Amino acid sequence: MTTPTKPLTITITEKAAEKVRYFAQKEGLAEFGLRVAVKGGGCSGLMYTLSLEKEPRPDDKVIEQHGIRLFVDKKSYVFLAGTTLDFTDGLNGKGFVFHNPNAKSVCGCGNSFSV
Repeated sequence: MTTPTKPLTITITEKAAEKVRYFAQKEGLAEFGLRVAVKGGGCSGLMYTLSLEKEPRPDDKVIEQHGIRLFVDKKSYVFLAGTTLDFTDGLNGKGFVFHNPNAKSVCGCGNSFSV
């Protein structure tokens, strides 16, 4: 008997969701979502991008967790499925951190990766 596989999705931790709400409030946004995307660039070939947007685009996958809507375009979703977005404020730096099981290598700063 095979175990059913969990659907791949993108998750956001409660700590990251709190920071997203903080940044949206600083920008005066009441209705918003967090665009999570991948674009070419960086020292490893692909870069993560984050931005606050009011509405999803027509072809976006919309994922809601901890009261935050994540907007992910189909192309980026392929690279991000299974990823957890977290926020750290430890001794090694402060910021959003991507835990991406699809990344074969990650640059030293953690902002770019390759598959």
